[in-house]
Amino acid sequence: MNSSTTLFSSIKLGDQTLTNRIVMSPMTRLRADGTIPTELMATYYAQRASAGLIITECTMVSPLSNGYMNVPGIYNQEQVEGWKLVTQAVQDRGGKIFLQLWHSGRVAHPSLINGELPVAPSAIAAPGTLHTPIGKVEMETPRALETSEIPEIVEQFRQGAKNARAAGFDGVELHGAFGYLIDQFLQDVSNQRTDEYGGSIANRARFLLEVVRAVTEVWESDHLGIKLSPSNTFYGMGDRNPRETFSYIIKALNDFNLAYIHLMEASEIDLKNADVIDPVLPVFSPLYQGTIITNGGYNKQKGNEVLAQEQAQLVSYGRPYIANPDLVKRFELDTKLNEPNPKTFYGRGDDENAPVGYTDYPFLATS
Repeated sequence: MNSSTTLFSSIKLGDQTLTNRIVMSPMTRLRADGTIPTELMATYYAQRASAGLIITECTMVSPLSNGYMNVPGIYNQEQVEGWKLVTQAVQDRGGKIFLQLWHSGRVAHPSLINGELPVAPSAIAAPGTLHTPIGKVEMETPRALETSEIPEIVEQFRQGAKNARAAGFDGVELHGAFGYLIDQFLQDVSNQRTDEYGGSIANRARFLLEVVRAVTEVWESDHLGIKLSPSNTFYGMGDRNPRETFSYIIKALNDFNLAYIHLMEASEIDLKNADVIDPVLPVFSPLYQGTIITNGGYNKQKGNEVLAQEQAQLVSYGRPYIANPDLVKRFELDTKLNEPNPKTFYGRGDDENAPVGYTDYPFLATS
């Protein structure tokens, strides 16, 4: 127990120093211009630069990794130039920002990826629907990746990290959670392969570990984090033995000097859908020797409590950061938080004025 450690304590993250332990969680907002980051996105992230660390929304590593409309990419020069607007704006305000590298895998639709079938570890469709250029549609059965194709996707993550570095980011986070491609390889509900990428836990973890090694070839490992969700049921995810599976993965990640692992607690929906691990943090934090970010419905009090208990070293906040660009200041002063508008979480809602529900949430009065 270390009662002196609070959300406002500084911390070393690899060779970088964060001014506090409040992390802005990655959140899909669907505000890119097609796949290109914009000035408005730069304003949005810069408004929140007082966070100890910002982790961006999920960002495509290739044209065929797209699961949603108006999410940004990091696979061409125009996207890199767009992201430079964001990193410069955040860093000019003293902030630190990591880019989240993402491949949607089976959570996609041909209308989003040039008419091609989504790819996945196995030809098993995810349940649910997606909003696409042709309307709201059911997800289709993906094409199982050939063994020979997997190195190309590993290379896309490596190039994405290289491009993120060129765009001025302070590091990258691999999206290994919430039913997207890395998670699809990890869990046996979506991975029923019989080659070296399926079957045993070691085989199912192979893709993730290959991506980690690839990214650390272009950036020091302490500039890399990874997000994991052992209790997620989103998009039909699950595993016959999640405790064993994720224990193996987290222990394996000890071999790398990562910036952090980002552990997601079960949501209310997860708890309704299945008998999942709850809470996540006490089960897995003893297995990891490095820095842990925890996420899952924290407020200021609960955040301080988990830091004092030394189960995690940083706490990430999602929805509070949508509506409170000055969340750090509001926590410091114990003031009321703005309420977010769910209608504008994913895009503009019914209002064509782009800033609405994005950059127009009020700051505390300074007078």
